[in-house]
Amino acid sequence: MNFERVCVDASLAVTWLLRIQQDEYADALRRQWLADGVEMIGPPMFHAEVTSVLREEVFFKRLSQEEGEEAFSLYSSIPIRIVDGIMVYRLAWELAKEFNLPVCYDMQYLAVAELEDCDFWTLDRKLVKALRLKGNKRVKWVGEHKDKKSV
Repeated sequence: MNFERVCVDASLAVTWLLRIQQDEYADALRRQWLADGVEMIGPPMFHAEVTSVLREEVFFKRLSQEEGEEAFSLYSSIPIRIVDGIMVYRLAWELAKEFNLPVCYDMQYLAVAELEDCDFWTLDRKLVKALRLKGNKRVKWVGEHKDKKSV
């Protein structure tokens, strides 16, 4: 792989943390990025989304307290640079209008990818489909790349 940086969706990060949701390819992709020195980036909401999912898993007893602590510890070790600033929100707003979406949440990830000129990786198949229908080529769905030999 020849990436300098990638924007990582919370859905992808959660699969790295929860045994019940692990995706073998997603984990291999993370290991490859780390080995290749690829910088992982995301919007400020990344941290809130990931920690909220972990807490919800423990609260609803889908994870034990110990498993939740272990997942949180692993999350804390993920090297992700947060890209923030009014430009992220302004661009997310414009992208939500462009793609005719009711909220700007997911567009913050795409805005970061646009601002940092990199790919945006997600496990959200519906989001990928919606963005590609309007011509966006920056968004990447992990599932499409399972059969490729590069990882």
